[in-house]
Amino acid sequence: MAGVSEMAEIPTVYPTLLYRDAKAAVRQLCSAFGFTEDVVYAGEDGTVLHAELSHGNGTVMLGSKGSGGVFDTAMASAGPAAVYVVVADADEHFRRAREAGAEILMEPTDQEYGSRDYMARDAEGNVWSFGTYAPGQGG
Repeated sequence: MAGVSEMAEIPTVYPTLLYRDAKAAVRQLCSAFGFTEDVVYAGEDGTVLHAELSHGNGTVMLGSKGSGGVFDTAMASAGPAAVYVVVADADEHFRRAREAGAEILMEPTDQEYGSRDYMARDAEGNVWSFGTYAPGQGG
């Protein structure tokens, strides 16, 4: 088992989202928001059973709605999710998202706590915030 110092380098929180069209979600998250496709496991019918996309040292997991699994059933009545992603340059990241056609909810804005953030919505209603604030690292 990894020691505490080794665990500090490994993220311990992984947002997990379900999409009606998980293949389209993977494409949008990569093209508009700069995620990298790490793995995608598809079922026999082509639905995304499990995917992992990375951004910096973080990872988001996602899959297709309607699989009938325990997680899918638990999420059946859940609303959209919101995820915050730390980026080095919010303005540059914003430009990429806008050029890729992402729905922008808030353009880059300086926050009172020292961050510069913007907010976008993905094709299925989840809200993604991207900014320079890293929790636990100071403003």
